[in-house]
Amino acid sequence: MSEPAERARKLDALDELGGKRVEFVLDDVIYLDGNSLGALPAVVPGRVEDVVRRQWGELRIRSWEESGWWTAPERIGDRIAPLVGAAPGQIVVGDSTSVNVFKALVGAVRMAGEGRDELLVDATTFPTDGYIAESAARLTGRTLRPVAPADLPGALGDRTAAVLLNHVDYRTGRLHDLPGLTAAVHEAGAVAVWDLCHSAGALPVGLDEYGVDLAVGCTYKYLNGGPGSPAYLYVRREWQDRFDSPLPGWNSHAEPFGMRAGYEPAPGALRGRVGTPDIVSMLALEAALDVWDGVSVDAVRAKSLALTDFFLECVAAYVPEGRVECVTPVAHGERGSQIALRCDDAGDVMKRLIERGVVGDFRAPDVLRFGFTPLYVGFADVERAARVLAQTLA
Repeated sequence: MSEPAERARKLDALDELGGKRVEFVLDDVIYLDGNSLGALPAVVPGRVEDVVRRQWGELRIRSWEESGWWTAPERIGDRIAPLVGAAPGQIVVGDSTSVNVFKALVGAVRMAGEGRDELLVDATTFPTDGYIAESAARLTGRTLRPVAPADLPGALGDRTAAVLLNHVDYRTGRLHDLPGLTAAVHEAGAVAVWDLCHSAGALPVGLDEYGVDLAVGCTYKYLNGGPGSPAYLYVRREWQDRFDSPLPGWNSHAEPFGMRAGYEPAPGALRGRVGTPDIVSMLALEAALDVWDGVSVDAVRAKSLALTDFFLECVAAYVPEGRVECVTPVAHGERGSQIALRCDDAGDVMKRLIERGVVGDFRAPDVLRFGFTPLYVGFADVERAARVLAQTLA
């Protein structure tokens, strides 16, 4: 047994989250793509069958009340809240991340008020956030300016209405300074909007602690909600009475069944709702969140850093020098829960890795991306992945 393999065995024996692995449907494949789509929690299929066969099949429309369908968006939001450092009553689940980015950005500009005519967006953002930001700027009559997160403090001013930032860079895995950048945005008198897609469920976020105004995130990555599972919108309690959604729907009306011609927003975070919830996928997400019972986000973060540290050690031990280059920051305070390696022919390399039972993903033009989900990835998985990578590159 090689030295890295022996270390992996010892680390797995000490892993306090190791018991969580049995709560997922897994096989012999080394799955390092949970930063794109999380694995299936074992409890979900049975829960979904109950939703379809009993709640829908037998109770039918009665389930809106008797099965709690109507209150699912805020109930599930409260399940997500502690995972992102939020008190109850500030998160609603529903719609896609893109739709929630639109609601948050337009709402942020409206809260900022007149006289602030500039909208700043993370220049390294996931493309859809940029597309939505450009549309929000046009619709609100603001100028859009892309800015690298490191340059943000110098770009802020009295013209800045709102700023959209990613907590973790989807391509490189760089963790941005949410506390410091949020404080800088507030010092300029602007509204901070954060995209948590690549951080929620992987590391502490601290929405309430650091005064984040609005935040959005998906649930199908580290939260394991399933393909296309609904996203969520966080509206800080102090802003809720002023949050003016650009998509006022009947579900966010103060009297949704009053069928009134005029719109009156519901109180609190409920005004972030729009239309009828997508119940089947929403309740699959609710079941998936059961794996978080009794789990500390701090423990998840500690294991995430240990996994990514160990992966880099194994890559250095197995992969010939100069064959790959790590583009993810080494410093713990700047690293999310993924490792991105620059590599010639990265697309072909990833295809061959998948054929050999190691699943990561490829980002053009030359990045191999590996996501580490601490609830079901172990140290032996990490050692084997690095060893297979070396064999593939040989």
